[in-house]
Amino acid sequence: MKIVLAVDGSPYTKRMLAYVAAHNELVAPDNEFVAVNVTPEVPPHAARHLPRDVLHQYYADEGEKVLKPVREFAQMQGWPWRERHAVGRPGETLAEIVEAEKPDLLVMGSHGHGSFTSALLGSVAARLLSQTQVPVLLIR
Repeated sequence: MKIVLAVDGSPYTKRMLAYVAAHNELVAPDNEFVAVNVTPEVPPHAARHLPRDVLHQYYADEGEKVLKPVREFAQMQGWPWRERHAVGRPGETLAEIVEAEKPDLLVMGSHGHGSFTSALLGSVAARLLSQTQVPVLLIR
């Protein structure tokens, strides 16, 4: 089974990883995990004043900040592992990646670091529920 883990470094990501690790049915030896992180784009009015290499390094650093601890956790667990980092609007970009990966399950925290969160469900989680055909496991 291929499982995409949507990660953003928030406390909900940490809870999600702990949940997955504690449930043997999700960590079967033949499962493949793909961690996906999407860094929001720097607004165009600000990005145009930055050298291209500085902007690319910023995106790489932001992705690594989130993916490094997740990678280390997955390695400690012995999970078969791949990761993807993208830049864009998190809900839309993550939906595109999920569509391309064609996983059997998407696992994510119910909320994240977004600037807008609803009382019941984070905006990225809500977007993914409405835009993907993949079963979604939300961890609160």
